[in-house]
Amino acid sequence: MSLNRSEKEAVVTRVAELAAQAKTMVLAEYRGLTVADMDKLRADARSQDVTLSVLKNTLARRAVAGSNFDVVADQMSGPLLYGFSEDAVAAARVLADFAKTNAKLVIRSGVYRETALDADGVKELAAIPGKDVLLAQLCGLLLSPVSRTALVLSALAAARDGGEAAAA
Repeated sequence: MSLNRSEKEAVVTRVAELAAQAKTMVLAEYRGLTVADMDKLRADARSQDVTLSVLKNTLARRAVAGSNFDVVADQMSGPLLYGFSEDAVAAARVLADFAKTNAKLVIRSGVYRETALDADGVKELAAIPGKDVLLAQLCGLLLSPVSRTALVLSALAAARDGGEAAAA
């Protein structure tokens, strides 16, 4: 079913808004995926605030023209699934994790910070821990010296109290 001009303009506007808010875009070929597979992928994406769209490539090129994602406009051909996320790694992680269990989803490329990524680059981006995990690791690193100092001081205090009790 073809879209009329106003519907096409609405699609371009919606995708341009997604691109303006997103930090990452991933392109993947979805040829051969079943409806059940696509439903599972979309559910996984929704749970991680990733927007997946199947778009006409000409409309996608128009929508990303002049944005950070314009660097992969030449790769927008064939049946593609476009993943957008505000989290830097979420779109890459959702599609890369799904591609591990389903060989019919092939990651083609992606964009992060105006830098075009090949399929391996997208997989490397997906391997980076999420923002929450990184913040937890940072907090652990910051608290580690304090907690170790407290442990040493409490051990010294216990040893000193034990030494005084033995002398008395």
